[in-house]
Amino acid sequence: MLIHSASILLPNGDFFLGDVLLQGDKIVEINSQINSDDSTIIDATGLTLLPGVFDPQVHFREPGLEYKEDLFTASCACAAGGVTSFLEMPNTRPLTTTQAALDDKLQRAASKCLVNYGFFMGATAENLPDLIEANPTCGIKIFMGSSHGALLVSLEEELEPIFARGSRLIAVHAEDQPRIIQRRKEFAGITTPSIHSQIQDETAALNATKLALKLSKKYQRRLHILHLSTGIEAEFLRQDKPSWVTTEVTPQHLLLNIEAYEEIGTLAQMNPPLRSPENNEILWRALLDGVIDFIATDHAPHTLEEKAKGYPKSPSGMPGVETSLPLMLTEAKKGRCSVAQVANWMSTAPAKAYGVRNKGAIAPGFDADLVLVDLNNYRPVSRDRLFTKCGWSPFEGWNLTGWPVYTIVGGQVAFEKGRLNTNVTGKALIFE
Repeated sequence: MLIHSASILLPNGDFFLGDVLLQGDKIVEINSQINSDDSTIIDATGLTLLPGVFDPQVHFREPGLEYKEDLFTASCACAAGGVTSFLEMPNTRPLTTTQAALDDKLQRAASKCLVNYGFFMGATAENLPDLIEANPTCGIKIFMGSSHGALLVSLEEELEPIFARGSRLIAVHAEDQPRIIQRRKEFAGITTPSIHSQIQDETAALNATKLALKLSKKYQRRLHILHLSTGIEAEFLRQDKPSWVTTEVTPQHLLLNIEAYEEIGTLAQMNPPLRSPENNEILWRALLDGVIDFIATDHAPHTLEEKAKGYPKSPSGMPGVETSLPLMLTEAKKGRCSVAQVANWMSTAPAKAYGVRNKGAIAPGFDADLVLVDLNNYRPVSRDRLFTKCGWSPFEGWNLTGWPVYTIVGGQVAFEKGRLNTNVTGKALIFE
């Protein structure tokens, strides 16, 4: 395949107008003009070529909750959004807490996913041998709060053995469950959705982040803090963030805040919650100066019927894989950041953090996971153009640029001008 006349983002952050030759699932040549008579040619005139998005935190609901989303529909949404690889979370039914459950997910993904995939193991208070031995997995997910049942591991005496044994990456949902329980009692009976941000407040987030960092430092354990949502966490990490610790932020926590409850109600409800506008600004600053390492969507779909139940019966979470890249590229066009920074945050840095080789850059020898986007035209987020099974977005009506025109997975076109090629299959990611 020959991608002809694209504005190509090079690994050094510069743009180069030229051609890219793919052979099988690899990039083999980048040049100003490449002659390849036997190649399929994509005319990329006017389009920008970026590495495919590597989304390191999604909830795709299979097995057990397929009425919300499944691996096929979610991977279709990924392809439409320029996401060529994802890492999926363990809170499915059954939970991904054993080798057998991990194997089941991998088998399902192999037959259903249009894009590349990897899966977290979920920590419980009892499955430490599985957390050490299960393979292949990108890491261990710990719900320190905002969860219930076996996946809730909130007490220091339960957390410590997990940090103390083994070496693989630990990713934490950092919220202080005892504080959340106490504040639920304090605010009981209030059904306004915005109360969610007060119940699961900034202090709950900071308390858990401090505990996770304490244990990580004690055992020199690789730690990743998921979906950072508060300025006080960012400023805390600015003062004390060891080299083996990384963190991420979602587009929601950068671009939405508590004012969204007035506009979209429970569709704005997620964990950790949206914060004040002041937090948006501090998180942006932390992302721009490297305190925050990369971006994830935390794609967590629920049906509109579930969201309509009203708070607190409405579930927390929102979809995101289809809109994350256009959202961030629109911010780049506004001058908030550069396109090269977006590609680093959404492709290069997460692939590196999770030890996945040959992804996240456009260079010879790298995997041909690519997205061609249109940075010259805008269109609004619209339900009728979404592929996620839940069928809605908190960003509906937002006018965005940078929508994918082509998404290429392993050298094959998975998405082209609004249409999916469901014959394309992704591969299981390999973690070093």
